[in-house]
Amino acid sequence: MQPAPSLRHFCDIAAELGPVREMGAGRAGRRRIVPIVGGRVTGPDISGRVLNLGADWQTIFADGTAELDTRYAMETDDGALIEVVNYGFRHGPADVIERLAAGEEVPPDSYYMRTQARLETGDAGYAWVNRMLFVGTGARQRSSVRISLFAIE
Repeated sequence: MQPAPSLRHFCDIAAELGPVREMGAGRAGRRRIVPIVGGRVTGPDISGRVLNLGADWQTIFADGTAELDTRYAMETDDGALIEVVNYGFRHGPADVIERLAAGEEVPPDSYYMRTQARLETGDAGYAWVNRMLFVGTGARQRSSVRISLFAIE
């Protein structure tokens, strides 16, 4: 057996969200678009802002599981643009998910929100992100989402 990979904290993303746009029923479930309109990125080797040009294209399945499919970008304080494509799931007990949907603050450990992320940039100073895999843990708040990304080493 090969050794298990380790995780290294890369950044915390506090993404501000616009109003949810309900699309209605799709082929696989209820569809909705959640605009990503700004925010901050902080981490041991990175800081910057989330740009106002992305969205989370969600599918809510019959069992209440949310499939998260986001694409957005960050601009580092030193001027690099980094694209983030983040895919994952959020689910939990029905009462917890209902409270989240109502905009209530819910402890993140009371539900599951995990992602896999691909980052891409043309900036030489951050080119290493093009060759790494990332996983994330998340928390949904009333008008924002918090994601911690970890590089898989």
